[in-house]
Amino acid sequence: MAEPKNEEFLDDIELAEDEEYADDMMEIDDEALELDELRAERDELKDRFMRALADAENARKRSEKDRREAENYGGSKLARDMLPVYDNMKRALESITEEQRAVSGAVLEGVELTMRELLNVFKKHGIEVIAPEVGDTFDPQHHQAMFEAPVPGTKAGEIIQVAAEGFMLHDRLLRPAQVGVSSMPAS
Repeated sequence: MAEPKNEEFLDDIELAEDEEYADDMMEIDDEALELDELRAERDELKDRFMRALADAENARKRSEKDRREAENYGGSKLARDMLPVYDNMKRALESITEEQRAVSGAVLEGVELTMRELLNVFKKHGIEVIAPEVGDTFDPQHHQAMFEAPVPGTKAGEIIQVAAEGFMLHDRLLRPAQVGVSSMPAS
């Protein structure tokens, strides 16, 4: 009679293969997990880098805008303080009579030259005169109504008197022109 075959060693081989396969699967799972963690870290760092880059670009744009505004409007306080000088010189020149001009011609010419130079400096720094005329329409963006009066022959909202000129610094109002406005009711 033949001896029964001992196939236990085959079971041991199968068990060893299963253990090795499980070890390989654990290594693969560990590597996949580590790879996923590295991808997540990379994505987070990339996101942080892009945000930092955007913040830096925004800061650059803000500082450029601030620099331009400081360049254009930094002298607005000085410009505002110079407006009464302009007003006084203009009133002085307007009040001169022909007799005074004949007597003090050279002095008056010097004052007129100084006034022209002041206007040139204003223009150089972006300051423009707002000089409304009688009959123009009142514009609250550029004019300040000092009084209203019903004047025959005018329409409501029409400028009837200019008390003082206004000034713009680039696109900003330094001082509105001071005017009198007609309040004539519609007939």
